[in-house]
Amino acid sequence: MPRETLDRRINHLLEEILVLDSMVEDSILQSIDVLKKQDTERARKIYSFDKVINDKRFEIENDCITTIATQQPIMARDLRLLASILEVAAELERMGDYAKGIATICLRIGKEPHIKPLIDIPRMAELSVNMLHRSVGAFVRGDSETARQIPGEDDLVDSLFNQVYRELVTIMFGNPAAIDQANYLMWVAHNLERVADRVTNICERTIYTQTGELKEIDTSDDESRL
Repeated sequence: MPRETLDRRINHLLEEILVLDSMVEDSILQSIDVLKKQDTERARKIYSFDKVINDKRFEIENDCITTIATQQPIMARDLRLLASILEVAAELERMGDYAKGIATICLRIGKEPHIKPLIDIPRMAELSVNMLHRSVGAFVRGDSETARQIPGEDDLVDSLFNQVYRELVTIMFGNPAAIDQANYLMWVAHNLERVADRVTNICERTIYTQTGELKEIDTSDDESRL
């Protein structure tokens, strides 16, 4: 395979990663919006759209494997990039699962009045999706410097998660009838926290692609979790 053909195929794969990312970002934000508005009809559409996200991930995976198999010889940096595209596509597909999970929770809550105003959870979604958008952009550009900076913002998401957790536990103690919905909302917050965590994985892959350094970015603050 000529170099120009390989470059063209890699660029196409990166463009498809951007498409997949846009689909996932929209699903996450839409899932929170339908939860706030208790729009069960739209929730069902988000639930069904997860299959489209899965199909896009598998399409990228197949194209990536075909590219690896047909390019001989292949440079180390190209192989790192193609392997990372596989990993990033998988991370995005899993984030799509979180949006599907939130849509499921919307359906389970139905029209039951919310036990608390949804303020911190939408903020978690905004922060997580913003981190995701910039991390995928850094991956596509090969911007390892930005990739090193983004994971530190996970502390903001963790802080909001801890706040939501404490509020929901307090509600459960004061009103046992609210336990089921409190658990559902806690799961929503957990899903959004995991989105931010997976952003770190994408950033690690960006650094690996550019430097060959495959190393975990440690953003944990153990004291804040006590």
